[in-house]
Amino acid sequence: MSMGTAKRHRAPEGDDASEVSVPVVSETPDREVVEAGRVPRTREPQAAYRPLWREEPARRRRLPDPVRTAAVRAVIVVAVTLILAMVAFLCTLAESWLAFPMVLGSVAGTVVATWGVLDVWVTRQVWNQRHGVVSVPSSTARAMRRERRRARRQARRAERGQERIGRRGGTGQLSHP
Repeated sequence: MSMGTAKRHRAPEGDDASEVSVPVVSETPDREVVEAGRVPRTREPQAAYRPLWREEPARRRRLPDPVRTAAVRAVIVVAVTLILAMVAFLCTLAESWLAFPMVLGSVAGTVVATWGVLDVWVTRQVWNQRHGVVSVPSSTARAMRRERRRARRQARRAERGQERIGRRGGTGQLSHP
């Protein structure tokens, strides 16, 4: 692509993209190539597709839905609290009558923001206890699942044993004729 430049073309009307960059190879050879006595072949304009970004696998697993919801809520509350604190500070500098109500609002916001952050932590802990942590070998949830599977297997065995007894056709007789 050393021999070409990228020309900008306007997108057709009604298209979302305003400009599209398409690499075009220039028709004139480079000066160095001509001086060396070699004349390169003229290439067709190439419109190679190159994505803007490359997908990479996530490094960490996605947060569970309840934890993510609590985290979003906490971030919003913390952001509003910081805005309230900044407005309270600026109103105090300007000696405005709004300074006192804003200080009260930012104190209340601090309490709510603290609750929001604790909510994220508690929600995460509860989710981990209920659903188990796969990476920890001594997970209590894993042991509980193992016990439940064992109990289900025993119940199925007992049920199969009862079915076999019923299928034998015995009507209470101790011996068959």
